[in-house]
Amino acid sequence: MNPVGQPLRLKVNYKWLGVSAVIGLVLFVLFQILPSTASETLEQQNMEVISKEQAQNAAEAFMQNTLHLQVDQSKPAVITYRSNSDFYGYLSREKLLGEYNKTFEKNYPYDVFRVRLAELTNEGYANIDVHMNSGKVVAFSVTPRYSNYAAVMADPNEAKRETKLKIVEGDLSLAKKEELAQPWLQQMGYDPGKLELSTKDNEIGLVYTDPDRAIGRSSLQIKFTFEEGAIRSFDQTFSVPKTHADYVNKQTSLARWLTILGYGLLTFVLGVLAIVYSALTRHHTSFKRGIFLSVFYFAVSTFSTYNMLPVFQGEGVSGLGLTLMLAFQTFFNLVMAALLYFSLVGGDGLWRKAGWNAWARAKEPGYGPFVLHSMFTGYLWAFILMGVQSVIYIVLDKTIHSWSTTDATQSPYNMLYPWLLPIMAWMAGISEEAVYRLFGIPMLKKLLRNTFIACLIPTLIWAFGHTLYPIYPISTRPIELTVIGLLFSFIFLKHGYIAVMFSHVVFDSVLMSFSLFALGDVPDILAGIVTIIMPAVVAYIVYLYNSRKTKGSSAPSPQPGWQ
Repeated sequence: MNPVGQPLRLKVNYKWLGVSAVIGLVLFVLFQILPSTASETLEQQNMEVISKEQAQNAAEAFMQNTLHLQVDQSKPAVITYRSNSDFYGYLSREKLLGEYNKTFEKNYPYDVFRVRLAELTNEGYANIDVHMNSGKVVAFSVTPRYSNYAAVMADPNEAKRETKLKIVEGDLSLAKKEELAQPWLQQMGYDPGKLELSTKDNEIGLVYTDPDRAIGRSSLQIKFTFEEGAIRSFDQTFSVPKTHADYVNKQTSLARWLTILGYGLLTFVLGVLAIVYSALTRHHTSFKRGIFLSVFYFAVSTFSTYNMLPVFQGEGVSGLGLTLMLAFQTFFNLVMAALLYFSLVGGDGLWRKAGWNAWARAKEPGYGPFVLHSMFTGYLWAFILMGVQSVIYIVLDKTIHSWSTTDATQSPYNMLYPWLLPIMAWMAGISEEAVYRLFGIPMLKKLLRNTFIACLIPTLIWAFGHTLYPIYPISTRPIELTVIGLLFSFIFLKHGYIAVMFSHVVFDSVLMSFSLFALGDVPDILAGIVTIIMPAVVAYIVYLYNSRKTKGSSAPSPQPGWQ
């Protein structure tokens, strides 16, 4: 980091950094990319996925030919990716993914395309689940426009739901439910005589268990629900052991509290302090700083919310409910943009008051080359961090037996424009490095007089904000991100905000790009490649623009020194 008033210099040992970056890339490829060596926690299928148009065609054919319902072509289909994350997590935890994929996945997938089609006659809709590889329909539900079943399920009181659902079913006896289910069981390829009835008298719905199809402590279950004396839905999924479900619920509850208190509340406190220190250090900084980055953050975060529209639509949120949800999220994005703005101003002021130039200004001599070399440094450090992350995953897998599951809400399959997913890497790199490094470190160092503790506390706050990711035990991500965050702190203290911002952006961009590569479409693959090189493009544009401005100025422009 440069002293205030001195020429911009970036002291980097590129030989050491380059060798370390190569080692990091090799470790990343070995442990997170290559299927033959990737840990089972990271295992994914490599089968070709059908297009959403193919899924829609399969769903429409099933709705018309099997359900004998007419599709309302005037209303667009909503196609979303759905995943049975509880069951996938159980397989991942018990190291059973490979066995399940070979034995059962072709007929009982944990990942599907859910096609929501409007129904013309009753003005309701049908949800039809289609296998993502074969295009086979594996489950369905039909909901009329005025569905009592849907209204009852919205009641948060579980005891009341049980009572009301019995009425919604039409007071069907168990024998009558079985009679209604028999044709569907035969049509879907089951021999009713080989199934065990798991539902008792006076229980809601109808559940069969197939004892011949089991893996671990999980067995195949065929489930029916009923509304007004008719079948409402059919599903065929493997059960999730109660001990596993209880474990996940407890872990998720703890993660929620850590996110609310450890991340949300403490980040809010940082935001308040950022406002205070922005005022206290106003003579050392400028309130014009940070406006562009804050506006950029707000625009990207708001667009990212809109990009997830299919998720909301797939849940049936529309009209006023959807408008209110988007309005609330926009307000939240605005608050976070304000937090970023004051963190940039306050952090810059604190460092300059202490005599350090943590965030170089565009008008300073040598700014263009400084940004360019910060970008090079950021790439190399990002590759190192990818290798460190890979080693951490392996260590945690072998020690605390960490495992992960799916999260459909974060999947590019559920985005209007999946190829724009990696733009969120810029949002994270700009904001998180500003709040937790540029501002958090000097503020806490001023209070605690200890650099390591000043780096550790904001790193922990940042790490707690990632506990709701579907990785278990929930201590996995705080452990991983504490190490990664302390390395980000080291990069920041040594090279400044621009370099650490680039390292964070590149780190996230590479990881997100592989989500696009997995989609298999040429535009998405090209978007992933562009995403990885975009930080270099941005830095070079800044370099060229700054060079032209410097040539047009009579002011001296000393060249920064590189080591």
